[in-house]
Amino acid sequence: MAPAATDIIPDSSDTAEQLLRDLEESKTLPLWTQMAKLNPSKPNPTAVPFVWRYDSIRPNLLRAGNLVTEKQAERRVLMLVNPARDAPYTTDTLYAGLQLVMPNETAPAHRHTAFAMRYIIEGNGGFTAVHGRRIKMQKGDVILTPTWNYHDHGKDGNGPMIWLDGLDLPNFRHFPVHFVQHFDQPRYPAEDVDTASSPIVFPWAQMKAQLDSVSDEWVARRYLRADGQEVSRVLGGCAERLNAGCSFPLRQETVSAVYHVISGSGRSQVGEQTLLWKSGDTFCVPSWYQYQHFADEGQTVYLYRFDDKPMITALGFYRSAGSDVEALVSE
Repeated sequence: MAPAATDIIPDSSDTAEQLLRDLEESKTLPLWTQMAKLNPSKPNPTAVPFVWRYDSIRPNLLRAGNLVTEKQAERRVLMLVNPARDAPYTTDTLYAGLQLVMPNETAPAHRHTAFAMRYIIEGNGGFTAVHGRRIKMQKGDVILTPTWNYHDHGKDGNGPMIWLDGLDLPNFRHFPVHFVQHFDQPRYPAEDVDTASSPIVFPWAQMKAQLDSVSDEWVARRYLRADGQEVSRVLGGCAERLNAGCSFPLRQETVSAVYHVISGSGRSQVGEQTLLWKSGDTFCVPSWYQYQHFADEGQTVYLYRFDDKPMITALGFYRSAGSDVEALVSE
């Protein structure tokens, strides 16, 4: 039977420092020394705001196309790594990378636990085959790769095919359940499908038409499934239009996001940092940073964004500045 607390005779020579040393030996740690760190007064992301310049990254990506074969790479990707973290963190919950496929190449078929959203940046003749559905890649389209769907990528014709990958890989640092299975052939058997009617494709022509049908200075439309639900339980996304010389409403929320500049130029005020960007660039907004976008004069801006809003909302963690915090109280 363990002795009662009253049975312990205080030792006048004992010290708090000695207690800490003894706790270490028993593989225990005192909460009171880390209370502020583990229970902060506000969200405290590790990731920081940052812009990845397409003009700087693209030449090295093309160099990789000449120096690293698709067989060596499996996926020829340059990861967009947050300066405050290591790979695979673009934000604390999101991963982004620029992927390249060269003419007559095949990025071999595999499947994995992670969910992927792909925004097509440039090129013609590229395709992705997702579990039996072969889809032509067209600039501006968003193509989904649902979890555990076999997929491969290829390229016909001349020139490179480049797109932005968005995945939920950082979450698997916390939940060690991610794994990959390779198909026994380079390509998974697939048939061509109509991109305009496929449930895993969001053509840019259709999304742009939705944005341009609204006369407001700023408009956003989320990528949603036919039933109105988010594209996954973890990742989601939207496209936004910001008229020339106009600004985006000030935001602060517990969602983190990765933005890609489809066209136009401008800047974002993210916390105390000013991020300058133009067409082709990609930038991130970590959780709980106050931020606002501004379009340059004479530049109508179109942005693609993917985020962790579905996951944060489903877990009950969503919050925005100015919201009623009492509404967060659980019964």
